[in-house]
Amino acid sequence: MSNTNLVSLRIITSDITRLVKFYEQVAKAKAKWATDDFAEIVLKSFTLAIGSTRTLAFFGEGTAEAAANKSVIIEFLVENVDEDYQRIKDITTEIVQEPTTMPWGNRSLLFRDPDGNLINFFTPVSDDVKKKFA
Repeated sequence: MSNTNLVSLRIITSDITRLVKFYEQVAKAKAKWATDDFAEIVLKSFTLAIGSTRTLAFFGEGTAEAAANKSVIIEFLVENVDEDYQRIKDITTEIVQEPTTMPWGNRSLLFRDPDGNLINFFTPVSDDVKKKFA
């Protein structure tokens, strides 16, 4: 087993207030603001960090671009994806896929945040996957 541990995912946005508010609703957790340009939502398994485009000055020109993700899915394990679907419909109209049972044993809901990032809420439904997350 590796000593490497994923502890944080950072999203860069041009509208940090809007995106932080959205993820606070999605994650049902309050953000901790370090500055006006950086906030974190600390969850049990990892931290979702959200930085404004102004924070990119610390990393160098062209290192990241807001609202340009087309390859990463942010995944949240939830207790009951069907119940969460009712709540998520009140937060966003960008539903990509209503709750669907996937061939690999998860029931999955796909939706987008205000910057277009894809989010997957999933609940294990097969016995093998339930054991994996027990």
